[in-house]
Amino acid sequence: MIFTGDLGSVGKTLVIEMMKEKGIDISDNYEDCGCMIYKEEQDAHAGASGCASSAVVFCGYIYQMMTELKLNKILLIGTGSLHSPTSYQQKESIPCIAHAVAVEI
Repeated sequence: MIFTGDLGSVGKTLVIEMMKEKGIDISDNYEDCGCMIYKEEQDAHAGASGCASSAVVFCGYIYQMMTELKLNKILLIGTGSLHSPTSYQQKESIPCIAHAVAVEI
């Protein structure tokens, strides 16, 4: 199972579409931690912390699923971006960052 930090509903849809363009359908084995935390009606889109969202979901959900042997292999990708008011005002790109943690039992 693959989990991303907080791409939100917007980013989750993009990831699924981009992977399908490469011939890979991950829709049954992929979830975004931000989407798991926030309800649709909260209208969060993509605005939380990828590192915090992935930590909360790992400690509160994924770990339990693994101890119950409902999941045995996961890839957790703490997604994020490096925002700078100066870069934004100068219309520069926003660098993205992600770390990946693989856990298998």
